[in-house]
Amino acid sequence: MAVPPAYAGQPLAMVGLPSDANSSYLRGAAAAPGAIRTALACESANTWTEGGVDLSAEGVLFDAGDLDLGPQGADLGAIEGGVAALLDGGARVLALGGDHAVTPAVLRAHRSHHPRLTILHLDAHPDLYPAYGGNPDSHASPFARILEEGLCERLVQVGIRTVNDVQRGQIERFGVEVVEMRDWERVRELRFDDPLYVSFDVDVLDPAYAPGVSHWEPGGASTRQVLDLILGLEADVVGGDVVELNPARDPLGITAMVAARVGRELLGRMLGTSTSFPCDPGSKGK
Repeated sequence: MAVPPAYAGQPLAMVGLPSDANSSYLRGAAAAPGAIRTALACESANTWTEGGVDLSAEGVLFDAGDLDLGPQGADLGAIEGGVAALLDGGARVLALGGDHAVTPAVLRAHRSHHPRLTILHLDAHPDLYPAYGGNPDSHASPFARILEEGLCERLVQVGIRTVNDVQRGQIERFGVEVVEMRDWERVRELRFDDPLYVSFDVDVLDPAYAPGVSHWEPGGASTRQVLDLILGLEADVVGGDVVELNPARDPLGITAMVAARVGRELLGRMLGTSTSFPCDPGSKGK
């Protein structure tokens, strides 16, 4: 992926990964990057984060568009190369999935830039199957690949509420730190010394807040709980992804707006909450 000259000097980049070839149960997440962009541009809202960053200000955010992932949308090598090109250009990258199977390729690109890395994984599911349905690249298996390849020093999973014996064995094998949804108050104790990558699966939220996902798991977090966690992170957030939005189950665009809001706050945290930019008089929304 060639980085356009206009990209130089912009500290943030956003890239779409339209892939759901490794989804189980339902497809549809490949359409999510476009739905999230539409929500981000919706005139019902504006481009400011709660931390005081205007993402529409000149020189802040570069949208690299969607990567070409081939006719099946399953070219994980293209994901690694495309994200690496953006990182090499000096930006911190937010990837818009797609299903969760894209995350190992994104992390492979990050690894050369961050010899030590912690992952904060927000999800209803641990996604630690050795190979789900015989597919080692399944969206139910990304963190098994990440840990096997040593792509992080520490994995912290938050919001989990579907642990079975297979995945519990993987948690013990790899020493994963898990804050199950029933223990949400423990997130206040989380501290991160190494650079932090945040992987946000929309289904960490209760379906009442985000029905537009393939796998409904009642008993999840509220949107406010997730935003407060992101805003309160004591960490240097160097990258992240937003995955598993399924627009086919989101006819009113409610979940896309939630995904866009979370993505906006993640981008703001990549700049740091103390960073602000002057208001763009041309910004629309309330």
